[in-house]
Amino acid sequence: MKTYRTMRLAILVCQLGLILRSEAQAPLACITSDTNRAPENTDISVDCGTEYMQMSIYICPVYNALYNESLMALNGQFNKAECFGTPDFTVNPPVLKFKFSINVNALDVCGNRLEITNDVGTGIFSDFSNVQSVNISGVISSLDPSAGTITYRQQILYMFSCRYPMQYLVNNTELGVSGVSLAVRDNNGTFISTLSMHLYEDRDYVDPLIVPPTGLNLKTRIYVAVKATNLTDRFNVLLDRCYASTHPIPSNSTFYDLFVGCTRDGQTLMELNGDAQNAHFSFEAFRFVEHKNQTISTFYLHCVTRLCQVAQCEDLKPDCSSRRKRAVPTSQEEDNNSVATVSSPAISVSSQTNATESEKRYNRTLKGVIGSLGFLTALFVFIAVCLALYIRKRKIMQ
Repeated sequence: MKTYRTMRLAILVCQLGLILRSEAQAPLACITSDTNRAPENTDISVDCGTEYMQMSIYICPVYNALYNESLMALNGQFNKAECFGTPDFTVNPPVLKFKFSINVNALDVCGNRLEITNDVGTGIFSDFSNVQSVNISGVISSLDPSAGTITYRQQILYMFSCRYPMQYLVNNTELGVSGVSLAVRDNNGTFISTLSMHLYEDRDYVDPLIVPPTGLNLKTRIYVAVKATNLTDRFNVLLDRCYASTHPIPSNSTFYDLFVGCTRDGQTLMELNGDAQNAHFSFEAFRFVEHKNQTISTFYLHCVTRLCQVAQCEDLKPDCSSRRKRAVPTSQEEDNNSVATVSSPAISVSSQTNATESEKRYNRTLKGVIGSLGFLTALFVFIAVCLALYIRKRKIMQ
């Protein structure tokens, strides 16, 4: 009798397991979840980050549709491990997370689509007739494991896309160090984190510029490099405008244009622009007139920068035959999502000229004068001696 009861209990436990298996293929977290239902279009969320794109989909509807995380992949790339998502059952509701880099190689690994669009500039870029954006899109799709001719599983497709503006205001507030780190918000959907500004003291862009506590000497040449790193080789860096201001927020201060398209300050030299993933230019240190009563003049550099598709960079360079004046951005415009600000210690310019060079020129001049006087004195003595000898000889002959 006891043996019979034990066998009956085992059968009941087995039957209960089969019932649970048929009604709930999902983990325990999904059995009690409100998302344990059929898939819906709103089950996906997309984060257009500055370095990565991230997608999260509710995983319980995936199980409800008789799939699991091993049957969901980016763009149907089921033969690549990096194209699968990572389940997270610790959050409520549980999700399946996908993540890929928006940089050079990762975009093509899982077959994501990249499309360049051209639009008329608005807001801070309203003066530009052609502003490019890049749209990255793809789909998270299911793989039906059914081996027969028909299936009762519905196909799951979650489409996603992110649009990234390719033009930014890179604001290297307070020049003074060789490199800067950008403050990045991961939800603004831009490539801004790949851009940086570096300052050098040599024309080879090798030696970082270090501003002394007493400030740089007037007319010291400053070499500026704006470069993109970890960026797809489809794009180059193109500078539209660079200007200096007396305060970090350019709309609230005096400004001076180093160049705007084809218009250029007489001491500004453009060396590389739109032809590589870095742009180079240089200018001479100056003082703002409003700092005339100050020992040191401090200013800030700002560059309106865009990324251009390599094949179209030449067309996007300024047309000097029909250029338009660039308006100063307002504070409201600077709040645009395509704008980011990067800061560094200030560049200070002394009110004195280059003392070392002045001393050298003075010393050279003084030595020249002394040398000339010495030569003239020696010549005068020589002539006097010769004249005295000549007069003495005449007297002897008489």
